Amino acid sequence: MTGRYWAFGLGMYCFFFQSCGLHKADRQDALHAYQTEGYTLVWSDEFNHSGRPDSANWTYERGFVRNEEEQWYQPENAFCKDGLLVIEARKEKRANPEFKEGSRDWRKSRPQINYTSACLITEGLQSWQYGRFEMRGRIDISQGLWPAFWTLGVEGRWPANGEIDIMEYYKGKLLANIASSKANGQPNWYSTSKPVTELGGAAWAAKFHVWRMDWDSESISLFVDGMLLNKVGLDKLSNTREGSIHPFKQKHYILLDLAIGGMNGGPLGDTKFPNRMEVDYVRVYQKVAQ
Repeated sequence: MTGRYWAFGLGMYCFFFQSCGLHKADRQDALHAYQTEGYTLVWSDEFNHSGRPDSANWTYERGFVRNEEEQWYQPENAFCKDGLLVIEARKEKRANPEFKEGSRDWRKSRPQINYTSACLITEGLQSWQYGRFEMRGRIDISQGLWPAFWTLGVEGRWPANGEIDIMEYYKGKLLANIASSKANGQPNWYSTSKPVTELGGAAWAAKFHVWRMDWDSESISLFVDGMLLNKVGLDKLSNTREGSIHPFKQKHYILLDLAIGGMNGGPLGDTKFPNRMEVDYVRVYQKVAQ
């Protein structure tokens, strides 16, 4: 069955519990539906407690990290409340502890921190090769925000380790991206995007949605609410740099973050702070063969 018709068939039974924004209370319905395809839940975080996220699952990036983004990452901006993981972006000013006068490194050339946020990662704690990765969440689509639910391979330097952006948003678009490495070490992107206006704009963004990746030894497929956004065969995704590992035939770990501005996020305009990305759950399913 081709990817198009497979996605349609899957979408029919997913329609009820995904396009409606399945809540964790309906978890058993999802488990039963996925079991018909041979999937078993192997890991999840339901965020059903108050306080800091579970340290058995999550650690944090810290400081200015990538893409010349505006936010300083710190653990304090992530907390669990009312059954949700909240990643909160805040407008707050203080001195950059890594500042060095005259530095050409953008991380060190900024004397001041203007915004803070959080990036949670399962690196070194939880990782998987193949499976169905799923997140139910709500994102704000205000100008300059850059939320993401994504994975990176455990071996190799970026982009040779492989990147999968299951959910990424900026500049009015949802993106579904997969990257490996070219021979020159630059990323080779397989990307698709969909304007949020086509999904319903602000009314769509006010609701929770389900983002999903289906990844096996043949291909990677990325969905939102059961709608296929991107599908690429693993035969196209190998690194072309001599001696490199295959980035998607190894374990990957998960990242959740709310970035601000930077190379892709763009200007903030009149975006209000504090601002939030809310996550109801993150789950990983696998088949026995995986």
